[in-house]
Amino acid sequence: MTHRWEDALDALVKERYGALVARAALLTRATADAQDLVHDALVATFTARARFDSVEQAEAYVRRAIATRFVDGHRRRLRELKAVGRVAQMIDGEAYSDVAEHLDADLVDALAELSPRERVCVLLRHLDDLSVRETASVLGLSEGAVKRYTSDGVAALQARLGTTVDSDDSDPVHLIVSEGGPRD
Repeated sequence: MTHRWEDALDALVKERYGALVARAALLTRATADAQDLVHDALVATFTARARFDSVEQAEAYVRRAIATRFVDGHRRRLRELKAVGRVAQMIDGEAYSDVAEHLDADLVDALAELSPRERVCVLLRHLDDLSVRETASVLGLSEGAVKRYTSDGVAALQARLGTTVDSDDSDPVHLIVSEGGPRD
């Protein structure tokens, strides 16, 4: 007899596994590491036999688990490297073909040059369209830190890609002058 969580897991893997691995590859830059990250996130999500009302809800939870595990893994690796006195290795340069289908290769390369926190903040804010508060909650950071990492990451991407923010996206501010003159 199958349970509701098993059905949700089966549907999620059948329908969205490729997209989850492609998203994770934006963080890890290596296919095998991305697959491991997705597997870890799936196990963490469904170990407690969580119940989801839809595949979309389960996918959103797994995407957040991917981001959290990526940051946790990076922190763990840094601690290990410091403990044994080794220098961190550069991010694997292997391009992930599924990502290239959806994002420009230059953007994928530029994302790889960001720090892990900048990268995950930019991806959660702009690819997953999470709010600052949601991103902070997922990563266990303050909202100010999320704003800073996102801002720094976007600035670095713009510098690398030679782009700027389109001023047409901003809303003008109109000041209204009262007839009574300035207030005290």
